[in-house]
Amino acid sequence: MNSILTLYDRGVALASSRVVEGFALFLLRLALAGVFWRSGQTKVVEGSFFEINPITYDIFENEFSGLPLDPAIAVPLTTFAEHFFPILLLFGFATRISAGALLVMTLVIQIFVFPDAWWPVHSLWAAMAAILIVRGGGLFSLDTLGARLRAK
Repeated sequence: MNSILTLYDRGVALASSRVVEGFALFLLRLALAGVFWRSGQTKVVEGSFFEINPITYDIFENEFSGLPLDPAIAVPLTTFAEHFFPILLLFGFATRISAGALLVMTLVIQIFVFPDAWWPVHSLWAAMAAILIVRGGGLFSLDTLGARLRAK
Protein backbone atom coordinates (compact mmCIF):
# COMPACT_ATOMS: atom_id res chain seq x y z
CA MET A 1 0.00 0.00 0.00
CA ASN A 2 2.85 2.40 0.80
CA SER A 3 4.34 1.92 -2.65
CA ILE A 4 1.02 2.88 -4.27
CA LEU A 5 0.78 6.02 -2.11
CA THR A 6 4.40 6.88 -2.87
CA LEU A 7 3.77 6.45 -6.59
CA TYR A 8 0.64 8.58 -6.29
CA ASP A 9 2.56 11.30 -4.41
CA ARG A 10 5.26 11.33 -7.09
CA GLY A 11 2.60 11.63 -9.80
CA VAL A 12 0.96 14.54 -7.97
CA ALA A 13 4.33 16.27 -7.54
CA LEU A 14 5.09 15.86 -11.23
CA ALA A 15 1.63 17.07 -12.32
CA SER A 16 1.86 20.13 -10.09
CA SER A 17 5.35 21.13 -11.21
CA ARG A 18 5.82 24.55 -12.79
CA VAL A 19 6.64 23.05 -16.20
CA VAL A 20 3.59 20.79 -16.35
CA GLU A 21 1.33 23.52 -14.97
CA GLY A 22 2.82 25.99 -17.46
CA PHE A 23 2.09 23.62 -20.33
CA ALA A 24 -1.48 23.07 -19.10
CA LEU A 25 -2.05 26.83 -18.79
CA PHE A 26 -0.64 27.30 -22.31
CA LEU A 27 -3.14 24.74 -23.63
CA LEU A 28 -5.91 26.49 -21.73
CA ARG A 29 -4.90 29.88 -23.18
CA LEU A 30 -4.81 28.34 -26.66
CA ALA A 31 -8.25 26.73 -26.24
CA LEU A 32 -9.98 29.89 -24.99
CA ALA A 33 -8.23 32.06 -27.57
CA GLY A 34 -9.29 29.65 -30.31
CA VAL A 35 -12.97 29.90 -29.39
CA PHE A 36 -13.04 33.68 -29.63
CA TRP A 37 -10.62 33.96 -32.58
CA ARG A 38 -12.83 31.67 -34.70
CA SER A 39 -15.87 33.69 -33.73
CA GLY A 40 -14.06 36.89 -34.69
CA GLN A 41 -13.14 35.40 -38.06
CA THR A 42 -16.84 34.93 -38.88
CA LYS A 43 -17.29 38.69 -38.63
CA VAL A 44 -14.67 39.74 -41.20
CA VAL A 45 -14.52 39.39 -44.96
CA GLU A 46 -12.62 36.23 -45.84
CA GLY A 47 -9.12 37.00 -47.04
CA SER A 48 -9.17 40.55 -45.70
CA PHE A 49 -7.00 41.84 -42.91
CA PHE A 50 -9.77 43.30 -40.79
CA GLU A 51 -12.63 44.36 -43.07
CA ILE A 52 -15.90 43.76 -41.25
CA ASN A 53 -18.42 41.82 -43.30
CA PRO A 54 -21.57 43.96 -43.82
CA ILE A 55 -23.73 40.91 -43.07
CA THR A 56 -22.42 41.03 -39.50
CA TYR A 57 -24.30 44.28 -38.89
CA ASP A 58 -27.54 42.62 -40.06
CA ILE A 59 -26.95 39.63 -37.79
CA PHE A 60 -26.37 41.87 -34.77
CA GLU A 61 -29.46 43.94 -35.60
CA ASN A 62 -31.81 40.99 -36.16
CA GLU A 63 -30.52 37.90 -34.35
CA PHE A 64 -28.62 39.60 -31.52
CA SER A 65 -31.19 42.35 -31.00
CA GLY A 66 -31.12 41.84 -27.23
CA LEU A 67 -27.72 43.50 -26.94
CA PRO A 68 -27.86 46.84 -25.14
CA LEU A 69 -25.53 48.44 -27.72
CA ASP A 70 -26.31 49.70 -31.20
CA PRO A 71 -24.86 47.37 -33.88
CA ALA A 72 -22.79 50.28 -35.23
CA ILE A 73 -20.86 50.18 -31.93
CA ALA A 74 -21.24 46.51 -30.97
CA VAL A 75 -19.96 45.01 -34.23
CA PRO A 76 -16.58 46.78 -34.43
CA LEU A 77 -16.09 46.47 -30.66
CA THR A 78 -16.84 42.75 -30.69
CA THR A 79 -14.81 42.09 -33.82
CA PHE A 80 -11.81 43.91 -32.36
CA ALA A 81 -12.10 42.16 -28.98
CA GLU A 82 -12.46 38.71 -30.56
CA HIS A 83 -9.18 39.23 -32.39
CA PHE A 84 -7.14 41.33 -29.95
CA PHE A 85 -7.63 39.42 -26.68
CA PRO A 86 -7.04 35.95 -28.21
CA ILE A 87 -3.72 37.19 -29.63
CA LEU A 88 -2.73 38.46 -26.18
CA LEU A 89 -3.77 35.12 -24.64
CA LEU A 90 -1.81 33.15 -27.20
CA PHE A 91 1.38 34.92 -26.17
CA GLY A 92 0.44 35.06 -22.49
CA PHE A 93 0.65 38.85 -22.43
CA ALA A 94 -1.74 40.62 -20.03
CA THR A 95 -3.28 37.19 -19.52
CA ARG A 96 -5.46 38.08 -16.56
CA ILE A 97 -6.85 41.22 -18.23
CA SER A 98 -7.44 39.39 -21.52
CA ALA A 99 -9.17 36.48 -19.79
CA GLY A 100 -11.25 38.98 -17.81
CA ALA A 101 -12.33 40.72 -21.01
CA LEU A 102 -13.32 37.40 -22.57
CA LEU A 103 -15.19 36.46 -19.39
CA VAL A 104 -17.16 39.70 -19.64
CA MET A 105 -17.89 38.93 -23.30
CA THR A 106 -19.03 35.45 -22.32
CA LEU A 107 -21.41 36.89 -19.72
CA VAL A 108 -22.80 39.43 -22.22
CA ILE A 109 -23.37 36.66 -24.75
CA GLN A 110 -25.00 34.53 -22.06
CA ILE A 111 -27.29 37.26 -20.75
CA PHE A 112 -28.27 39.08 -23.94
CA VAL A 113 -27.73 36.73 -26.89
CA PHE A 114 -27.90 33.02 -26.02
CA PRO A 115 -29.44 32.67 -22.53
CA ASP A 116 -30.00 28.91 -22.96
CA ALA A 117 -26.35 28.13 -23.64
CA TRP A 118 -24.95 28.38 -20.10
CA TRP A 119 -24.48 24.75 -19.29
CA PRO A 120 -23.32 23.29 -22.58
CA VAL A 121 -21.00 26.11 -23.66
CA HIS A 122 -20.69 29.30 -21.66
CA SER A 123 -19.97 27.61 -18.33
CA LEU A 124 -16.86 26.07 -19.92
CA TRP A 125 -15.70 29.40 -21.35
CA ALA A 126 -16.29 31.08 -17.99
CA ALA A 127 -14.36 28.34 -16.17
CA MET A 128 -11.42 28.61 -18.58
CA ALA A 129 -11.31 32.39 -18.20
CA ALA A 130 -11.62 32.16 -14.41
CA ILE A 131 -8.67 29.77 -14.15
CA LEU A 132 -6.53 32.11 -16.26
CA ILE A 133 -7.57 35.09 -14.15
CA VAL A 134 -6.63 33.25 -10.95
CA ARG A 135 -3.49 31.40 -12.13
CA GLY A 136 -2.17 33.75 -14.82
CA GLY A 137 -0.44 32.73 -18.02
CA GLY A 138 1.94 30.23 -16.49
CA LEU A 139 5.60 29.51 -17.09
CA PHE A 140 5.39 29.75 -20.89
CA SER A 141 4.00 33.28 -21.11
CA LEU A 142 5.28 36.76 -21.75
CA ASP A 143 3.79 37.72 -18.40
CA THR A 144 6.25 35.41 -16.63
CA LEU A 145 9.13 36.63 -18.76
CA GLY A 146 8.21 40.24 -17.97
CA ALA A 147 8.02 39.49 -14.25
CA ARG A 148 11.49 37.90 -14.35
CA LEU A 149 12.93 40.88 -16.19
CA ARG A 150 11.35 43.32 -13.72
CA ALA A 151 12.78 41.34 -10.79
CA LYS A 152 16.36 41.78 -12.04
